[in-house]
Amino acid sequence: MLEIHEKLYIGDVVEMRKQHPCGGWAWEVVRVGADIGLACCTCGRRVLLPRRKFARGAKKFVKRGNPAASE
Repeated sequence: MLEIHEKLYIGDVVEMRKQHPCGGWAWEVVRVGADIGLACCTCGRRVLLPRRKFARGAKKFVKRGNPAASE
């Protein structure tokens, strides 16, 4: 499980604990705020998750985004 205090950046690719119905495991962070916006890397579907639910469901970082681009 990812730590809640871990900094998230737009462009991060995260592996979630549950597989998406399309078969994909990887999600790209497209929005950071009270809710975390994710886009499936396999099918492109976009979802919004509350920060707590995201922190519980995220398994590991696959790729880190650019911190300068997010600020």
